[in-house]
Amino acid sequence: MWRPFLLRRTLARVLLRLTGWKTVGTVPKRGILVGAPHTSNWDWVLTMLLAWDSGVQIRLLVKDAFFKGPLAPVMRATGAVELDRANPGATIRSLLEDAESDETFLLGIAAEGTRSRGEYWKSGFYRISQQTGLPITLAFLDGPSKTVGWGPTFPTTGDVAADMDRIRDFYADKIGLKPGGATPPRLKEEGR
Repeated sequence: MWRPFLLRRTLARVLLRLTGWKTVGTVPKRGILVGAPHTSNWDWVLTMLLAWDSGVQIRLLVKDAFFKGPLAPVMRATGAVELDRANPGATIRSLLEDAESDETFLLGIAAEGTRSRGEYWKSGFYRISQQTGLPITLAFLDGPSKTVGWGPTFPTTGDVAADMDRIRDFYADKIGLKPGGATPPRLKEEGR
């Protein structure tokens, strides 16, 4: 008998193979998944295929505009969590409660916050990691090599600049689907 996760895994592997993408790395059971570079709506599709290939369910924060119209049921069915950018607090509080009680909790965040080039990343992933004690996993896609995967997992130290240096080192050679849209890994909180 086919179970939903087996069907998703098979579908993901077929689609990835047909499009020439490969997956790498190992995902933890619990963590804050930082996805970068985020330059295209296709990033979401590749992230879902990576999760399905890995046999995990990600709660992926997605702006509320994608939950209007015909995309809404698809977004919910894939584990996307609606984020009202004008008032994200309620969504984040609910997710933090889930993090305390769920044995497996994976929250995916596109730290760039937009598919267009910006000056800074959004620091929510860092703050949530600090508040929950959950480690950060650096998820990525690299357009030129057609690779999507899980990078290193590590706890935040509280030294924002040092943690961000580690993140910058990892993403230094990762290129998005639309390279000009990538925001360099930098937080306002670094004071740089």
